[in-house]
Amino acid sequence: MPDLFSQSADQPLSAVATRAAELRALLHHHAHRYYVLDAPEIPDAEYDRLFQELQAIEAAHPELRTPDSPTQRVIGQVLDGLLPVRHAVPMLSIDTETDTTPEGARAFDARVRKALSLEDGAPPVEYAAELKFDGLAINLRYEHGVLVQAATRGDGETGEDVTQNIRTINQIPLRLLAPPHTAALGEASPWPPEVLEVRGEVYMRRDDFEALNERQREKIAAGAKGEKTFINPRNTAAGAVRQLDPAMAAQRPLSFYAYGLGEVRGWAVPPTHGALMDAFVAMGLPVCEHRTLGEGAEALVAFHARMGALRDSLPFDIDGVVYKVNSLALQQQLGFKSREPRWAVAHKYPAQEMLTTVLAIEVQVGRTGKLTPVAKLAPVFVGGVTVTNATLHNEFEARRKDVRVGDTVIVRRAGDVIPEVVGVLPEKRPAGAEVFTMLTHCPVCGSAAVREEGEADHRCTGGLFCSAQRKQALLHFAQRRALDIEGLGDKLVDQLVDGEVVKTLPDLYRLGLSSLAALDRMAEKSAQNIVDALQKSKQTTLPRFLYGLGIRHVGESTAKDLARHFGRLDAIMDASVEQLMEAPDVGPVVAQSIRTFFDQAHNREVVEQLRACGLQWAEGEPAPRALLPLAGQTFVLTGTLPTLSREEAKERLEAAGAKVAGSVSKKTSYVVAGEEAGSKLDKARELGITVLDEAGLLALLPVDG
Repeated sequence: MPDLFSQSADQPLSAVATRAAELRALLHHHAHRYYVLDAPEIPDAEYDRLFQELQAIEAAHPELRTPDSPTQRVIGQVLDGLLPVRHAVPMLSIDTETDTTPEGARAFDARVRKALSLEDGAPPVEYAAELKFDGLAINLRYEHGVLVQAATRGDGETGEDVTQNIRTINQIPLRLLAPPHTAALGEASPWPPEVLEVRGEVYMRRDDFEALNERQREKIAAGAKGEKTFINPRNTAAGAVRQLDPAMAAQRPLSFYAYGLGEVRGWAVPPTHGALMDAFVAMGLPVCEHRTLGEGAEALVAFHARMGALRDSLPFDIDGVVYKVNSLALQQQLGFKSREPRWAVAHKYPAQEMLTTVLAIEVQVGRTGKLTPVAKLAPVFVGGVTVTNATLHNEFEARRKDVRVGDTVIVRRAGDVIPEVVGVLPEKRPAGAEVFTMLTHCPVCGSAAVREEGEADHRCTGGLFCSAQRKQALLHFAQRRALDIEGLGDKLVDQLVDGEVVKTLPDLYRLGLSSLAALDRMAEKSAQNIVDALQKSKQTTLPRFLYGLGIRHVGESTAKDLARHFGRLDAIMDASVEQLMEAPDVGPVVAQSIRTFFDQAHNREVVEQLRACGLQWAEGEPAPRALLPLAGQTFVLTGTLPTLSREEAKERLEAAGAKVAGSVSKKTSYVVAGEEAGSKLDKARELGITVLDEAGLLALLPVDG
């Protein structure tokens, strides 16, 4: 992306004039897309960059400033089909402080103090600080306390009548409540006022935006024509407010916050902005709770930092905070400059959306084998960091967004969220750019990449063989419910894998005391404990071993069902999809996943090497489930039993053919309750289900366990 325009000593004025004309045309185009069509082509930060470049040129060459320059007016116009509304008090925008560091707040305070002729040592100025919402500015006109009109900002002088659409927002009162008369709120005056115009922001919450898009995706999947998903909450809210059909507007959930005044007749305005906000609350108007009063620049710096830390956890989007001189008398004294008040400023945060170029699209393999296309980007500073990669999620998302190598794209990063490409500028696409296609084989191990029916993600089938999945495979294998290798946690696995000491599961059992003791923070005693835990884990059960292999869709319960149904590991490894589906609760997806896993020669090799390392378990002939004493019975365990742990009780029940569930329902056969049994016991009594203590449970179990 080009830097801001800079005037060199030998730059001819004609070239400067040409660039100024280009910028005016660009800014008018993008403002029309943003304000009128609600379909922006570039992120806000790029528009701001162009605007600042034009400002810099006009400051250096005032003779190039034209009456229609975007720097000279609030940009916007009335949409065809909406009636124009002339604002009695212009709706001007406020100046933007683009220095996102604390110096931005200090610079504003310095300008205010200078304009008020305050010398060093004079008392600090009191400010009101609040959030800068990312929505659509609205003017609500109340006459005698009743909402009679709602209008957009438009060009600041004339907006659009959107009254019927605004009436669909339940947060906006149709009639104002009378605020109490207090000294803080100003002098007592008749109520209701003849005219009271309230200004604020219509926005869309993030959860409402996601729910709306989910409904849109369902419509698209059902074959509805003309439907689409929405790009961001701000433009979705703006589009809803400016719908010609109020019924359509009502389908998009909108919210509102009040933050200022327009025309007022017949009401004594409170003396400060903070008191005005309190009056709004008393009137029944929604005012954001994230606001404060403070003295001097450092109070503004602290608010900017505090809200920046909260930014990503807020339920709505903001792109900065707003500082206002609290005293309305001082606001009047400071007045306006051109299109903005001198008594207020918007202090932005680092842009969360920026333009950059896609240099390549690579496929990364995650810890669970998921294949993710990742756009390699020309470095761009976004969301406070330099970004060089952005996720495309999966092949469907990459194709839906139509991201190609060479594209100019909009990249978004919010806080710690992984950067993603949210849009493409097709008009800047180079000739011959090819559509992305997912790889057919894992780029790490070469195993087949498959996508299961009904899923969007492709996955590597390499499993135990794929080095990208190595750490996850080791941790899963070692967990308590699998091989239960005590002491083999994240930090140790990181050292073993990063140091290439362990490359496959069998390598664990080849570890010696000396190789373990040589690792960081590993004393000889700790190393010996790991060796002992590995030796102990060699004596296991078939269900634990099956579960430990990490076969996709095979959890503990399925592993137990498979072990009971087939009796031997080799029988499971050699079973067809149809034979696997004969096991309880094994459907076509699970069966195909098992078959795919054991069809990989390297997975079978890992199993044989583990056997050669001494891992063993009891095997036998399949146990006909129907003949087991508790077959068809469902148990729920709650509370603490006298002698049996929850895990032991579960294992013995399942060995007897019972199913152990986590919640009580009408299908529950028995609830086994111990000390401090909770709501499950209450639910059992409510449904009339038989409740057993440990003795009652043991009476149902086979004597040999």
